[in-house]
Amino acid sequence: MELNDPVLIHWLDLDMLTRLGVAAALGLLLGLDREWQGHAAGLRTHGLICFASAAMTVAIIALSYQLNGTRMDPLRIFEATGAFIGIIGAGLIVFGKGEVKNLTTAAHLWLTAVVGIACGAALWPLVGIAAVISVVMLTLLGFVEKRWFPEAEAESDGER
Repeated sequence: MELNDPVLIHWLDLDMLTRLGVAAALGLLLGLDREWQGHAAGLRTHGLICFASAAMTVAIIALSYQLNGTRMDPLRIFEATGAFIGIIGAGLIVFGKGEVKNLTTAAHLWLTAVVGIACGAALWPLVGIAAVISVVMLTLLGFVEKRWFPEAEAESDGER
C-alpha cells in the first residue's frame, strides 16, 4: 500500500496553529448565545464543530498538496461537512404541537461549520465577516425581536 509521507511534529507551525486556534475560539464565541439561551447545542458543540471543520480542511488541503492533487477532490470537504451537520441539525429540530423548535440553532451550527472551513482554508476576510454578521444576527436581532416583536418571540420561545 502506498501512503503519503508523514508530517513530522516539528513541522507544526504558526499558520496551522492560527487556523485551528481561531476556529476553536470563534466556535466558542458563536456558541455563546446558544448557551445563554439554554439550547442543547451551546458552547462545546459550536466550538467542536468549528474546530473539527477547520482541522478537516487543513488536513485535506495538506493532503492535496502532498499528493499533487491526484486521486482526490479537496472540495468534498464541503459535502462531508454538510452531510454531518445535516444529521446533527435533523436531530436538533423538533416539531410538536404545531411549532418548530431549534431551527435557528441547527442553521447556526451549519454556519459554524462554514466558518471552521474558512478558518482551515485561511480565508480571513470571510471568517471575519461571517463571524461578525452571525454574532450580530443572534445577539442584536434577539434583542430587537424581544423589544419590537414580543408576541412573535413568545410564540417561538425555544425556537431560536
